[in-house]
Amino acid sequence: MLYAHTVDVVREAEGALMARLPEGVLMRRAATGLATECIRLLPAVYGARVVLMVGSGDNGGDALYAGAALARRGVAVRALTAGSRVHQEGAAALRAAGGRVRAFAGSDADDSDLFGADLIVDGLVGIGGRGGLREPHAGLAAQAANAPAPVVAVDLPSGIDADTGEVAGYAVRADVTVTFGTHKPGLFVDPGADRAGAVRLVDIGIGPELPGASVLRPQPVDIAGLLPTPGAEADKYRRGVLAVRAGSDRFRGAAVLAVGGALRTGVGMVRYGGPERVVDQVLARWPETVAAVLDPRQSTDLEPGRVAAVVVGPGRGTDPGDADELDAVLDSDVPVLVDADGLTLMSGETGRDLADRVRERSAPTLLTPHAGELARLLGDVTREDVEVRRLEHARRAARSFGCAVLLKGSTTVIAHPDGPSVVNPTGTPLLASAGTGDVLSGAVGALLASGVPVVEAALCGAYLHGRAAELVHGGAPVSASDLLHGLPLALAEVRADG
Repeated sequence: MLYAHTVDVVREAEGALMARLPEGVLMRRAATGLATECIRLLPAVYGARVVLMVGSGDNGGDALYAGAALARRGVAVRALTAGSRVHQEGAAALRAAGGRVRAFAGSDADDSDLFGADLIVDGLVGIGGRGGLREPHAGLAAQAANAPAPVVAVDLPSGIDADTGEVAGYAVRADVTVTFGTHKPGLFVDPGADRAGAVRLVDIGIGPELPGASVLRPQPVDIAGLLPTPGAEADKYRRGVLAVRAGSDRFRGAAVLAVGGALRTGVGMVRYGGPERVVDQVLARWPETVAAVLDPRQSTDLEPGRVAAVVVGPGRGTDPGDADELDAVLDSDVPVLVDADGLTLMSGETGRDLADRVRERSAPTLLTPHAGELARLLGDVTREDVEVRRLEHARRAARSFGCAVLLKGSTTVIAHPDGPSVVNPTGTPLLASAGTGDVLSGAVGALLASGVPVVEAALCGAYLHGRAAELVHGGAPVSASDLLHGLPLALAEVRADG
């Protein structure tokens, strides 16, 4: 797992370590790591041209000391300052190594140093910054954005909220971010993650001072270790039986996709119940399904069949009968995944009672909203609010409903009332198409039925779903049905990497 800690935690850990070290040692460790990463990015070191964008804070000092190290290697280093003050010791070190320091001329003047650089280093605003960049920082960053050289950010791109990933105004877009000690949550979550580029972690020694992480991001080996592996004695019941309550006469495809997502993720059996025309379509595509014609008003009994988990909601409908079905499903003692129309029912006129049923459950529940659905569930925020502060709102929903929440979108976030949030690293904007969420519901439901705990099931399902989209057509556009071919590829890849 990759770990991320909030600014307050990082500051406390740095303070505890600095109290035991000579003054300036921690900054020099960071600067050495930064300089090393810059050297890797330069086509040649001797004679290369590097421009530092330097603010008033400590990351400006990191940039200056890194610039001094580069200058001693024969790099022509220029520092453009854009703050009320400059880190004096760092500036002196740069000058002593042969570099130059001067004030930024202002946004109205094109700066030739920037446009002649081989590499630009963003040391304007550190992890304590809040809100978008203001002048003169914004003007300098805007000119850097128009310059041809790649940009390396110090700790995180200036203008990004380190704890949330929010971008409240102008922010630097980096090609590489060199972060120190631990990752910051804003580097994992859009819109901040989209501006961070490739992230490189430099160990500066604060690890032993850090508590448990607030945000996790898995690697392939982590997913491989969480996936169920059938043993020699496995049968279809031991591998899990998933009940799928999806699809309707209006949205028959939702049932086909959800059932397919479950089967292609490796569940032992899928029991489907729905309208006759939907049953016919499900069986035509997935004849291995155990299907029964059920009216939602008469389909509240999950037996027979040793059902181990239930997926309810995709394309199901929002009539009173559908609300009765959801109510009955929530009354069961097995894990339940609620998606799409099920979430709409929770936030509608009957939503208060259904939301309370979720809060009262002793068995695990997973809600899988997109940003608009989460905004309706919370009731006092907009879709845009959710999208710019994904971690905050996913965590709030998890606390409010007392269950796990998988917030879909450009960054998929899994939150739970207890423990750290988890951010999925896979996926592509091409997943933003009809029906892909139905496949995800089926995939996660299969893992729940197989006995994987709710947060781990959500994480593994999201990871495989995103990776399936990346693999199935090699980056070309994908449809929801394509994911059903990509899921086995993703599973095979993860098991090979693990």
